Amino acid sequence: MVQVEQLSTRRPAVSVEELLKGFVPSPRFGEVSFATYRPDPSQPSQAQAVQMLQEFGDSVAQKPATGLRKLFGGKAKKSDARAGIYLDGGFGVGKTHLLSSLWHQVEGPKAIGTFVEYTNLVGALSFRKTVEALSHYKLVCIDEFELDDPGDTVLMSRLMRELADAGVKLAATSNTLPGSLGDGRFAAVDFQREIQVLADQFEILHIDGEDFRHRGLPTPPAPIANSDLDTTMRREFAGKTVAVDDFGTLVDHLAGVHPSRYRQMLEGIDAVVWRNVHTITEQSVALRFVVLADRLYDKDVPILASGAALDALFTPDMMTGGYQKKYFRAVSRLTALAREAQAEAPDATAVSVGQTRG
Repeated sequence: MVQVEQLSTRRPAVSVEELLKGFVPSPRFGEVSFATYRPDPSQPSQAQAVQMLQEFGDSVAQKPATGLRKLFGGKAKKSDARAGIYLDGGFGVGKTHLLSSLWHQVEGPKAIGTFVEYTNLVGALSFRKTVEALSHYKLVCIDEFELDDPGDTVLMSRLMRELADAGVKLAATSNTLPGSLGDGRFAAVDFQREIQVLADQFEILHIDGEDFRHRGLPTPPAPIANSDLDTTMRREFAGKTVAVDDFGTLVDHLAGVHPSRYRQMLEGIDAVVWRNVHTITEQSVALRFVVLADRLYDKDVPILASGAALDALFTPDMMTGGYQKKYFRAVSRLTALAREAQAEAPDATAVSVGQTRG
């Protein structure tokens, strides 16, 4: 027996407190630690990252200084002078694992979320209320740090600067060095001052290791025929609560739900079924769908789908354009969830483990 729901009918109302409570590690990283991270012996920077982050976590417990001059200037010790630490490296080298381990190490009020979740938080609360809420935290961790447009550049520059002024310690991960954020997406040179402010907040540590993008996109399972979808759903998801939606209806519905609420929209859902998947052709719609893909992956929600294959979700131009990292990540994560639903263990394991390392 399957209990059927529809995501396309859900419009969750979320309080400020509920939004902030969502800034915790996803279930995939709910119990990780520095001890459970396994550095590659052939990549010394991975062990170095563990040591530096542990030391950084110890520094968070110290009495915070205020003002960027106090944080970066004077004769303070190096560990005291850092407002933030920035982990740069390819997909699958363990950045999210390390960032989550830092979050677990630090006691007291703290937050961890993706870059998109923080920009969505500002959109939901307002900039000033977001600063007021986060200024009381000891640590703010930002995963998958990327700047996608000029507005985000200015917004995150101001947010990081004001949090640093308030004595909040910052930690971030990205696949792009701070000085290169925005390249390929907009005229980054016109916003170099804001980008430099971001770069100045962090001590940068590059983590070496194999970037799973070099292995190419994983091949998703073949789409299921519409006539077989219900039977497959009952077999694979017996006893579970399943959200069954027409893909086009769901995509349209997402435009009316603020992305900061996508996590709550998935509450109580054990699996999803999409009918008639098709290629998304509008950039704004595609970027919105990437947020849903991330939240599905965070909650480890398996997927069954008919229609187009999941590696055809985005147009070729999107997959080679300025946002290609986002789309590549979304396709890889959705493929892992689809393989999980159809129990295609051998290849699925390789994808999910690489992604779980972050």
